[in-house]
Amino acid sequence: MPAIGEMAPDFNAPTSTGPSLKLSSLRGGPVILYFYPAADTPGCTIEAKSFRDLGPQLAAKGVKVVGVSTDGVDAQCRFAEKYDLTFPLVADSSKEIARAYGVLKPSGTAKRVTFFLGSDGRVADLLDASSADAHVRRARALYLDGK
Repeated sequence: MPAIGEMAPDFNAPTSTGPSLKLSSLRGGPVILYFYPAADTPGCTIEAKSFRDLGPQLAAKGVKVVGVSTDGVDAQCRFAEKYDLTFPLVADSSKEIARAYGVLKPSGTAKRVTFFLGSDGRVADLLDASSADAHVRRARALYLDGK
């Protein structure tokens, strides 16, 4: 798992928004890169909807949100459409991204881990916690509450 201060591993993968996303293309502003176990499951839905609802406030601060799971692109698209998710959901069906970030569970899904990336692409903070709410609370504290 990349530690605070290390460069976040780059990737180029298909997303729910259509084109592939190259993580390094987002440099120049902060990025919330969150991994979740599976699309359209209870905890993952709570987390995604919470990031969606914070989206306008985060965007006003120049923060981009990217979700990643080991689901295929079709599942990511259905999940995004069902809940009107306005940020890209990366389809890591090869599990290469989850492996690169050290978040792949033995079950083949990703652990719930969020990497808060600085504008230079380095890990500024991270949270490894099973509670979906904890990840959104940390994002709010870091980018909106000034803590």
